[in-house]
Amino acid sequence: MTRTTTKTAYFCRECGTESPRWEGRCPACGEWNTLVEAPAQGGRVRSPAQSAIEPMVPEPLGRPGEASPGRLPLGFGEVDRVLGGGLVPGSLVLLGGAPGVGKSTLLLQLAARIQQSGRDVLYVSGEESREQVRLRARRLESGAADVVFVASTDTESVIRASETIGPAVLCVDSIQTATSARLPSAAGSVAQVRECGALLQEYAKQAGVATVLVGHITKGGVLAGPRTLEHMVDVVLHFEGPRSAEHRLLRSSKNRFGSIEEVAAFEMTEGGLRPVDDPSALFVTDRPEGVSGSAVGVPIQGTRPLLAEVQALSARARFSSPQRICTGFAPRRLAILLAVLERRAGLPLGEADVFVNVVGGLRLSDPATDLAVVAALVSAERDRAVPPATAFIGEVGLGGELRGVSHVEARVRVARGAGIRTVVLPEVHRTSLPDLAGARWVAHVREVARTLEDA
Repeated sequence: MTRTTTKTAYFCRECGTESPRWEGRCPACGEWNTLVEAPAQGGRVRSPAQSAIEPMVPEPLGRPGEASPGRLPLGFGEVDRVLGGGLVPGSLVLLGGAPGVGKSTLLLQLAARIQQSGRDVLYVSGEESREQVRLRARRLESGAADVVFVASTDTESVIRASETIGPAVLCVDSIQTATSARLPSAAGSVAQVRECGALLQEYAKQAGVATVLVGHITKGGVLAGPRTLEHMVDVVLHFEGPRSAEHRLLRSSKNRFGSIEEVAAFEMTEGGLRPVDDPSALFVTDRPEGVSGSAVGVPIQGTRPLLAEVQALSARARFSSPQRICTGFAPRRLAILLAVLERRAGLPLGEADVFVNVVGGLRLSDPATDLAVVAALVSAERDRAVPPATAFIGEVGLGGELRGVSHVEARVRVARGAGIRTVVLPEVHRTSLPDLAGARWVAHVREVARTLEDA
């Protein structure tokens, strides 16, 4: 006879951390009164006295003459680039974003393009009715109304419907509304999200159906639900952008099949989301002229160079410990650059509050943007604007020297195409680019101030 026992654990509603006992404060995120009781690991743990399991037959990964599984192009070149070339059959993708940013619109447009390519798609919504989704489909591009639709929150019913249709792609909007009859808890709870995610993962792997799940973002800016949900999926995408702005960004924080450095830009229009094919100068269009503390860098996001505006502001510290606040730039890297400027260039920023912001929601991790951050800091401290149509490319060493960067020719070419007339580069690139018009060569951070003095 098969005996089943029920184990319980406590999970944090904010971060999903599992704890063996109740505590007033989450040991991971530090939030108070967020631990809730739920069945552990789906609610049931079978005892050893269960029926015999069929033996598994090990097989080699590749067989002679066996074709490798191909990717599923989505029809959106920008989305395909972020995914690494398209959806992989049997993969599980989590698409997260703030309320109202356009997740459902993007998912419906992707489903329409896949349907037009001759592949079947099943779109499941647990938040909206058929009429509500139909209204959105009417204002989107042609083909959205042909997508097969099901309005359900029951995960088992969704899987049965998908088995009947046999689609190439299954879209679930959203995982927080999905429920399973195996658990008595409400939709959106830690246990339900984990259990429904596990069921959909098992179905996707066995049936070879690429599955896209929509996830909500908490007030802390992280994906809602247990952290195990992000671990079990193959790709985690973030759809970002203020609802008042017309541009959106799609980036990945996890991708088992490609790079996580790619970024796709979209423009929100009345007819839906339109990809921005050349977003190189998208983030510097509203840059004011004649204002100190602003400089332009040329980072590489994935495989393409972009122009990014870096803003800096320094002010007299009001407390004994100066503030260092960054948005879109690594705080530790900023601390290094501030130390280099004070020690090697004599810029008194050690006792000042320093604020750095990367405009447009970009996150700079490319070392080639060091020189742009230094230029913005020097401009802010001396209250002198950077010359117009000037870009800065270079990595800063601890000795204050400027080091060479990769793909410098591609960066310069993109800057030229965006209207940049002067490019400040490390001296080490002079030999490889001797005939570059409008180039300004610098070897040390002390020389960056000359660019401002000659304005």
